[in-house]
Amino acid sequence: MTAVDPVIDPETPGWCTRPDYYDVLAHLRRDAPVHRYAPGAWTLARYAEVREVSRDPGRFCSGRGVLMHDPLRNGGTIRGSILHMDPPRHAPWRQVVSRHFTPRAVAALEPRVRRVARDVLDATPVGIEIDFVDAISAAFPVLVIADLLGIGDGDRADFRRWSDATIESPDNPGASLDDVAQLYAFLGDHVKERRARPRGDIVSVLVTADIDGESMSTADAVGYCLTLLVAGNETTRHLLSGSALALFEHPDQRRRLARDPSRIPAAVEECLRWVTPIQMFGRTATRDTSVGGQSIAEGDFVVMLYASANRDEAVFGPDAGAFDVARRFDSAHLAFGFGEHLCLGAALARLEARVMLEELLVRHPEYEIAGEPAWTRSTLVRGVSSLPVVLG
Repeated sequence: MTAVDPVIDPETPGWCTRPDYYDVLAHLRRDAPVHRYAPGAWTLARYAEVREVSRDPGRFCSGRGVLMHDPLRNGGTIRGSILHMDPPRHAPWRQVVSRHFTPRAVAALEPRVRRVARDVLDATPVGIEIDFVDAISAAFPVLVIADLLGIGDGDRADFRRWSDATIESPDNPGASLDDVAQLYAFLGDHVKERRARPRGDIVSVLVTADIDGESMSTADAVGYCLTLLVAGNETTRHLLSGSALALFEHPDQRRRLARDPSRIPAAVEECLRWVTPIQMFGRTATRDTSVGGQSIAEGDFVVMLYASANRDEAVFGPDAGAFDVARRFDSAHLAFGFGEHLCLGAALARLEARVMLEELLVRHPEYEIAGEPAWTRSTLVRGVSSLPVVLG
């Protein structure tokens, strides 16, 4: 490397928050699109290679780990996570709840989601400095997913604390172990209660499902719930806080959306591309192969840099490094991944983002960022952990 620091280490928490991060990604796309950052480990920086690996689970599997510090990469086990499943097992497990996350099914949830958004904003102070993440972008999606899982109002404060600890645990396994254990215990009890008395929530769907002639065990149902919780919570939280920051930094585009809310659905797609809430997932090569002209050995770990793919000039044009809420997409962004592991909750995340931006910009079109954002030290997300804002 010449213009930027040569250290490429996606396995270091916070690597993606370095000030020159997007310069590093641009360098990789240009000069090292398939880059060996450690023995047996590679980054993929271009759209084409990320799509290629995503769509070929035969050559690049998920079952040996997808996170940078995945237990499966070190001989551990994970129960009930569709993120870690490969064909033919993956499809029937995904189909258990997939009909509840289709665009049509999610559209029917809009009144419930909008009510939660309004409740969150009603409870947020106006005219004084607040933390946008704590008050809005973290609170909103966890309430939505709690509703879908059938979590009662009285348990939701604990549920949010437990879920936050679980999200942090892959990169900081010693943090909040008690909270993680309490969430497992709570979900185990919740699963058993729904098995005895099914209702209309997703947990009831899981415990009454038939997968190849067998019902789902309590441990697998808990693991499935955790996957939905982390994926649904993490993606929308960082999408909302990142979008709020981007719109503040581009006030002309924010005012355009406030004047014409019909533009917001399209703007959500640009926010997804720009923020890319989930920065990277990995796959393991199942045999000797090649990607982008580079030889990859069986057992090598390849890391798909989604944020880099989403700023690939070859796909999104010479202005790929600019934020434009009126952008027209000739190719789909990869903020939700691609292929068989395309995010199950993509339609829900889009709905949540659209509804919250509509409600926020109607009430507070001129909100102010009151200080510098703090960033999460993670290998999964490039997310704002704290964002001082004044609504009004």
